[in-house]
Parts: sequence; C-alpha cells; structure tokens
Amino acid sequence: MKQIIFLLMVLMVFSTQSWGDMIKEPNVAGGFYSADPKELSDSIDYFEQATGPVPSDRKVLIAIAPHAGYPYSGPVAAFTYKAIVQNHYKTIVVIGPSHFFPFEGISVWPRGGFRTPLGIVPVDEDFAQALLKENPKFQNLPQVFEREHAVEVELPFLQKTFNNVRIVPILMGDADPQVCRDLAAALDRLIGQRDDVLILISSDMSHYFTYDVANSMDALTLQAIQEIDPKKFFEGCMSRKMEMCGFMPVTTALIYARLRGIKHVEVLKHANSGDTSGDKSRVVGYSSVIFYSDLLGTSESQDEGVKALSLAEKKELLRIARSSIETFVRTGKAPDFTVKDARLNEMEGAFVTIHRNGDLRGCVGSIIGEEPLYETVRDMAVAAASQDPRFTPLTVAELSGIDLEISVLSQPRRIKDASEIQLGKHGVIVSSGNHRGVFLPQVADETKWSKEEFLSQLCSQKAGLPPDAWKDPNTALYVFTADVFSEK
Repeated sequence: MKQIIFLLMVLMVFSTQSWGDMIKEPNVAGGFYSADPKELSDSIDYFEQATGPVPSDRKVLIAIAPHAGYPYSGPVAAFTYKAIVQNHYKTIVVIGPSHFFPFEGISVWPRGGFRTPLGIVPVDEDFAQALLKENPKFQNLPQVFEREHAVEVELPFLQKTFNNVRIVPILMGDADPQVCRDLAAALDRLIGQRDDVLILISSDMSHYFTYDVANSMDALTLQAIQEIDPKKFFEGCMSRKMEMCGFMPVTTALIYARLRGIKHVEVLKHANSGDTSGDKSRVVGYSSVIFYSDLLGTSESQDEGVKALSLAEKKELLRIARSSIETFVRTGKAPDFTVKDARLNEMEGAFVTIHRNGDLRGCVGSIIGEEPLYETVRDMAVAAASQDPRFTPLTVAELSGIDLEISVLSQPRRIKDASEIQLGKHGVIVSSGNHRGVFLPQVADETKWSKEEFLSQLCSQKAGLPPDAWKDPNTALYVFTADVFSEK
C-alpha cells in the first residue's frame, strides 16, 4: 500500500512539473550554448555579423536551421535568421525530430512557453490546441520534450531576431510518410490565408562521415530539397544515400511547400563541423535554407495555370495510361516506363478518368504530384481501374470498350470564399478536419449545376460533410485549373 501511495505521489509531482504552468525549462543551456544571457546574446550577434550580406527581401514561409552546439552550427544558423529578419511573423511553428524518445505521430507542446537564458518564448496556444484536434496521431506528450534540444536550440536566435512572436513547438517521431502528409495538410488548413506564420525546421545534416563523404552526401540532400521533391528526399534518407536527423520535419516542409505553391528555394549556407573544429575525420553537416513565395512588397499571381503540354506529350501520357491499365488488368502488375522528356518528368498532380460506353467507370487522382508526371499518370490509371471504391475492378472483357481522359493539375490555391470560384475554369477542393473532397473543372460543365449545387454536392458527395459546410469559415476552399485531354 505504501508503494502505491509513493507511486501516486511521484506521478502527481511529474504531472505538476510537466503540465502546471507548462514552462519548459532549458535542457542544454550551458552545454550547446551559454547559460549567461550576455554571453549568449553576444555570441549570436557575432555569428550574424560574420555572415556578411544575406538576402533579406524574401517573403520566407519555410526555413531550415541546424541545432548543434553553437560553436559548430551557430555560424550557419545565423544565415537563416538574418534572412528572415525583415519578415513580420506572429506565429512560428518550430518542428524538430525526437532524438531520444521513439513514438508514433507528433508531439505538440500545447501551452505555456519555453524558457531560455534570454527569457520565456510563449506558445501560441490557440494554434497548438487547434492542431491537436486535427488528427489522433497529434498528441501532447511532455516526456518527449524532457531531454530534447531540437526546438530549444533555435529559440535564442528567434528571441534575438523577433519581438512578440509565439511558437508552436512540435517534435516528430517514427519514420512515416503519412504522418508528414497529415501534418503538412493540417498546417496548410490552419494557416489558411495568413501570411504571418513561419514554418521553422530544426535539423542537422549528415552525421559522422569523413569531410569529403559528408559534403557529397549533403549535396545530394540539398539537391532534393531545392527540387522540392518529398518522395525523392524521403526515400533517399531511408536508403541512407542522404541524411538529415530531421528528415521527417523536412519531408513535411517539402509537402507543405507543394501544397502552398511555394516554388523558390535558396540554400544560403552549407558547412560542417570540420570547418570550425578542424577535425575532418568525423563531421556533422549543417545547412541554412529558405523557401519563399516572392519578394517582400510584391504579390503572387492568382492562377498560374498548367505549363503547356505538346500534342506529342499528351499522346505519350495517354499511351502510358492505357498500357498501364491493360498490363495491370491482365497481369496484376504495373509496367515500368523510361521517359526522358523533361516536361513529363516534372512533378505535377493528375487525375485519370475511365469511361466505358459513355458512362463513368473509374476516376482517381493525386492533387499534389510527389513523383514525375508520367509516373503519376501510370499510378492513377492503375488506381482508377482497380481502386475506385464506387466500382468493381475493371476486367479483361471490359478493356476494349474504355476511353481514357487525363487531367493535369495546376498548383492548388486557397481562396477566401466561394465568390472567387469560376465554374468551368476551376476545379475545387474542400477540406475540413480529416474530410477532403475534390471536383475537377469539367464536372461543372458535365452536370450544369449552379455554384451552390456544385459546392453542396462536393461537400456531401465527395467530402462526407454537410451540404452547406462550404459556407463555414473554418472550411478551407482551394481552386486549381487543369489541362484536360482524352483519347477522343
């Protein structure tokens, strides 16, 4: 009985320390960086002065900074913070890896703040609480933060760079690309039209290779990041051809960049510990990277449209779609293709629609391309033939009667309300919580629905939402355009 009482008392103390006022005390002050406020402030000033000129006229929406001890990674981190100083943020979502505590999903610190020698950085509690409601794998696990340094190491730099910002501290657990997709989509929904939110990724690069091997590996990694290619990056890290301790947060950032239509990436600085310590036998790599939408004081165009496809390229995509369907239906395996055309190797979303005798027989697509266009078309063609839940899988006997249509999609753009939707021009995505639905642009022409009917059917038929959910300000609406072509 005494043992039970003692255990309860220990749990009560832990709960009070963990949840009480939720002020997270520093883990690595006096180790990774100075615990003396003046020394810490002076060291950051020194790092930023040593960078020299850094572009500071970008609308930075995502940034990557390292999180090692300041003598090693501070000179590189300073490039990131110097580049974002002219931006005006109210919320900074700081995402790092969990180095010590394995778990599924993500852990969000939901309230209170993080203390450093420079003071307390408050948590954006409204944002954090809203994020926790987005997905069952988004949890508040204080124990994950007990020994972790990934978020903490960024905070003194943030305190020196901005006043009156709030943070959303996030740690990511076990390798799972679906968690990355879910977090990116949730951040996209929650941020919406706001332009005062920064996604800050805390990650080092390759660990403990020789100087030259590390530089070669980091170059491959940075190339995938600059290409905004989440699939290539994630698979490269899983195969150990690339390496970042924060590869889950970086994958999330790359998916988020594609969701937001962010196309500009700039590597400001790359170095490794051998550049500062002189020991090049076992080094750790560091990088400063920014993703930006445009220059400060300018605005993006509204609908960029789909980059033109030639007639030959359209015919090639249709050939790939038909060959993929016929091969899969007959053998159960999707064929491989070698396509050298640069346009067909660009990453874009696409839908493949199957008609038979004039009736719909399957339609499946990927809104955000995570692989080359020709591979997306191949995979969506197979999925339309075999995975559309509205239909049974296509049979060999049906192959001769099918017609194929392909829709290549532009980057989706979030809109403020339904008044921006142009029926016949825009496809529309509706998103609320875990509910998501899409209608292609041609649906409006085929059905002759009014805009209200179109949106109501989208909500109820595709997203599983109430028909009037599109009127709710918490429901996100996106538009896109499409290049639609068919065998006919």
